[in-house]
Amino acid sequence: MKKGLTLMITLLLLLPMVSVWAGGQQEGTATAEETETVAVPEVKLDYGKPSGDLEIFSWWAGDEAPALNALIDLYNDNYPQVEVINATVTGGSGVNAKAVLKTRMLGGDPPDSFQVHAGQELIGTWVAAERMLDLTPLFESEGWMDVIPEDLINLIGTENGIWSVPVNVHRSNVMWYIPENLEEWGVEAPQSWDEFLEIAEDLEAQGVTPLSLATNWTVNHLWESVALGVLGADKYDGLWNGELSWTSDEAVEVWATLDEVLEYTNDDFSSLSWQQATDLVVGGDAAFNIMGDWAAGYMSTTLNLEPGSDYSWAASPGTDGVFMFLADSFGFPKGVKNPAATLAWLKTCGSKKGQDTFNPLKGSISARTDSDLSKYNDYSQSAAEDFADNRIVGSLAHGVTANEGFMNDFATVMEMFLNNRNPEQAANAAQAIAIQNGIVSR
Repeated sequence: MKKGLTLMITLLLLLPMVSVWAGGQQEGTATAEETETVAVPEVKLDYGKPSGDLEIFSWWAGDEAPALNALIDLYNDNYPQVEVINATVTGGSGVNAKAVLKTRMLGGDPPDSFQVHAGQELIGTWVAAERMLDLTPLFESEGWMDVIPEDLINLIGTENGIWSVPVNVHRSNVMWYIPENLEEWGVEAPQSWDEFLEIAEDLEAQGVTPLSLATNWTVNHLWESVALGVLGADKYDGLWNGELSWTSDEAVEVWATLDEVLEYTNDDFSSLSWQQATDLVVGGDAAFNIMGDWAAGYMSTTLNLEPGSDYSWAASPGTDGVFMFLADSFGFPKGVKNPAATLAWLKTCGSKKGQDTFNPLKGSISARTDSDLSKYNDYSQSAAEDFADNRIVGSLAHGVTANEGFMNDFATVMEMFLNNRNPEQAANAAQAIAIQNGIVSR
């Protein structure tokens, strides 16, 4: 058991209403002491003609690699004098990559550009440490201020600048299923978590796992859909702006509902990748899976399934009309070896052609409002329509709503919850780490 987890459980047993906990820092996050501020020069719009090596750092491997490879191919077509080094570190949601990135950034050896979730994941760590260049001049010169939604720019920026180029928009709160299988089992996609719990018994009686789950980060991913479904958009946002206490009855109900939902998941979840959890649905062993729409990219590109017929989707239970979003982006670290090639890479990532090359393969939609939707499949077209029409909230599991310190401490709270399944203790612990990480003040 991790030291941080042991400390958490000890404090919760001794102080049921604990209000402060200095959670154990996980390897992928830099502390304030480690990330001392460094003077940052302004980004230049002309570093000369790109040439030499360009190192692109990401966690897009395996089934997510084709989209990145297509973007690199486009870059190579435009800048043939540059040799792209695709430095990929495997691990779902970047768990391993963030640890490697921390070592490199603190060691003064940053990659030329690295993938990061837009929002507090970057801002709360490397922007706060002044290790990134302000990209506002690039956004203005490329005309991106007019084609990237203002709400998204606000999430990737601060009053002091814009810190990364979003290459896509993903939706987190999606429930995936196979229509033919649901018809055979006599069920429909549930509209609420109460409805899911009602049909789960019937599915289990037919030998079907109601909801497939994968390794632990996907439990955090499930939690945010449960939270949104139980709380609604306003109260969900209230967790992040201090209007709703993490120890309120409503917040405790989120953990209680998650406890019930977990009863209807596969026992071997901790040993599975998210792709394997998707495979359980495709193979007819499970009815549903809650996963971001990179699952659409996997099913369409890797498994060659047709969206809308071979597989289908709905908003996760209780979240219809709300789009929980995250965005992958690339930034410009201070002290890169090849600034000319880095600038050219960011221009490629933010371009219309770049985004319309990358996203149809990734299963995501463009961060630009002028995207050519004819290049996208039925799922992505529906996601783009929902993004334009729905209420937008941010993902916790993928770095939008909270800084990386809270995210890592939340993973420890979740580990504690999976061990003892105590909603009240989990709510108290979540409130404690929200205070500790500056999410709320009380």
